[in-house]
Amino acid sequence: MRSIWNGAISFGLVSIPIKLVNATESHSVSFRQIHTEDGGRIRYRKVCELEDREVTQAEIGKAYEDADGSMIPITDEDLSQLPIPTARTIEIVAFVPEDRIDPLQMGSAYYLAASGAPAAKPYTLLREALKRSNRVAIAKFALRGRERLGMLRVVGDAIAMHGLLWPDEVRAPEGVAPEAGVTVRDQELDLADALMDTLGEIDLDDLHDEYREAVEEVIAAKAAGERPPEVREEAAPGKVLDLMAALESSVRAARESRDGEEAGAAEEAEVRSLPQRKTSSRRAPKETGGKKSTSTAAKKTAAKKAEPKKSTAKSAGSAKKTAARSTAKKATAKSTTRGGDKPAAKSTAKSTAKKTASRRRSA
Repeated sequence: MRSIWNGAISFGLVSIPIKLVNATESHSVSFRQIHTEDGGRIRYRKVCELEDREVTQAEIGKAYEDADGSMIPITDEDLSQLPIPTARTIEIVAFVPEDRIDPLQMGSAYYLAASGAPAAKPYTLLREALKRSNRVAIAKFALRGRERLGMLRVVGDAIAMHGLLWPDEVRAPEGVAPEAGVTVRDQELDLADALMDTLGEIDLDDLHDEYREAVEEVIAAKAAGERPPEVREEAAPGKVLDLMAALESSVRAARESRDGEEAGAAEEAEVRSLPQRKTSSRRAPKETGGKKSTSTAAKKTAAKKAEPKKSTAKSAGSAKKTAARSTAKKATAKSTTRGGDKPAAKSTAKSTAKKTASRRRSA
């Protein structure tokens, strides 16, 4: 890795020669500006407005524009001779717990590499001191024309430095939070905690830039003369009308996703009972077993199945009434069909014989 700054760490009376190396890199896809009609490149040319001609990089310097519009030239030599100790030195000013640093202040990250063999011993000393104290070092340094604030911490076997914003550069969050008067119930907090527990943790190494991958696919397809991949249509999120319902749905979906279950399993279980209720009410009547039975059900059963069946005391009574109203021939046929109901058949025959004898006497 190429160093971008050479200097030293000032640790009390200890000086550690180091090289500053970028700890991060950008993988974003860069584009060029073109003329859409013919595809020609659009370039920015640096032109001197007094001479109206393009100038080279070697002819370009720095200047400060005064309030009246006049330019005050500033050279690199002027900046290198600034009367501050941090011009070529990272000066450690304090050691504090890491949680004292507001993440809003953190900016670019750098690795501090030991410069040469003499720097190995003091470099290792500072690294081990930071490890054992569980603290970070706050330092001041100058880079790219301005003095900056930095935080030194241990990353593996190396020392890293995060550029920090000055405290007065961090804006207060005024007008950002919602207005007062919003209350959150304990049940909602419990569901929020359950959702966080269900989602759990994630390995940051598993995360990747899906947008960059999609852009690269489009570029590869167009370079090969093919049609770019179509956009995957995603369902638009619905409006959150009930916070509790939304939390419950989120917890349920997170649990199903985490356990590897399909979301349709729950819907299938809910719908299963509804068709059974409708079908059972429209199909055959309920089975009574040893409970009460009506005369209509007995007739339908006798017509469909010519099998002997037991009847209860109430069904025998209804059979007597039916036999009394019908003729002797029908009563005999019914008693024959219900061969298993012997007491009812005998009583019916006796009543029929008595009625026949009384009619003959009267005649």
